[in-house]
Amino acid sequence: MKIGKVYLVGAGPGDPGLLTVRGLELLRKAEVVIYDRLVNPVLLEYTAPQARCIFAGKLTGSHSLPQEEINELLISHARRGRQVIRLKGGDPFVFGRGGEEAEALREAGIPFEVVPGVSSAVAVPAYAGIPLTHRKLSSSFAVITGHEACKVEPSVDWGRLASAVDTLVVLMGLKNLPNIVAKLLAHGRSPETPVALIRWGTTDLQETVTGTLVDIVDKAAALRQPVVLVIGEVVSLRDKLQWFEERSPSTDRGGWIYADEFATYLEA
Repeated sequence: MKIGKVYLVGAGPGDPGLLTVRGLELLRKAEVVIYDRLVNPVLLEYTAPQARCIFAGKLTGSHSLPQEEINELLISHARRGRQVIRLKGGDPFVFGRGGEEAEALREAGIPFEVVPGVSSAVAVPAYAGIPLTHRKLSSSFAVITGHEACKVEPSVDWGRLASAVDTLVVLMGLKNLPNIVAKLLAHGRSPETPVALIRWGTTDLQETVTGTLVDIVDKAAALRQPVVLVIGEVVSLRDKLQWFEERSPSTDRGGWIYADEFATYLEA
């Protein structure tokens, strides 16, 4: 039997309009779609009626499928000659374990293609009116996972992040926000550094809380995931540049009214 192919496709950060043209083309042709928790379910409506859609979402402390089983699913369906989409929130190679899945496919002799997606690391701040770089305020930015803050031996250099990088974007950082703040302050970052927490970024439920390293932990007390954390002087531009919260969803975004369903899906 002819071996199929696996496509590691980035679904974008939530707004279905941010799916790439290539991603949409492949989604319409897929025979099997294995999708993550942060994939907007609206996108599954573009699959063919006969396509099999399999949920493989992960939540902290609760995985519907272990990563090894996901890898095996990709391999087994491809070996049956099927065209398989691994649909992942954001970009598959940005904290999405896409690299691990690509390695497993290569070792199994399964052909694959990577279709980059719009990462929440850049899209969510943009929808909140926060440019990651600015000629007067920021000429560098770094993207890190919030899980680093709780490691006994972190693989990132917090000293360099605090002193040498203008803008920090932290994904999955809400739970460890106190540790992140403490590490940055301990390594010399100014207590008055502006901070933004953006929840449900790029969806109609987007909510942004701003503060500084001094008070952001208290301000974040009522927030729940998913949240993108932005730290740096560029956050001060939000008051001037915010645009998303001011638009009319039904007219400015082509009638994409989906946030309530997405929220129910994510918080179930």
